[in-house]
Amino acid sequence: MAKLHTVNKSPFERDALEACLRLAKKGSAVLLIEDGIYGAMSGTAISDKVKQAMSDVSFYVLGPDVAARGMKEDKIIDGFKIVDYNGFVDLTTEYDGVHAWL
Repeated sequence: MAKLHTVNKSPFERDALEACLRLAKKGSAVLLIEDGIYGAMSGTAISDKVKQAMSDVSFYVLGPDVAARGMKEDKIIDGFKIVDYNGFVDLTTEYDGVHAWL
C-alpha cells in the first residue's frame, strides 16, 4: 500500500523526516509542508539522505509554505515537485492513505 507521508517539522529540530525516510515504502510519496519544507532545501545536512530516498519515493513540497518562509524555489533539491493546495488535495486522493509525521 502506497501512502502519502506529510512532514511538517523542520529536520533541524525534530527527526520526523529521517524516520519517515527510513519507513516509507517504495512507491509512496513524501510531502513537506510548514517548517518541513526545510528538508527540501539543497546543500543541507539532510539533503543527501533525501536524494538517496528519491529512487524509491516521490517527493513534493508545498509551494505556498516555501514562499511564506521566504525560501527560493531554485534552492529546492532537483526532483522535488512543487504543489499548491489543490495539488495537496490531489495527492491525498491518489494514495491509499495519509501518514502525518509530527
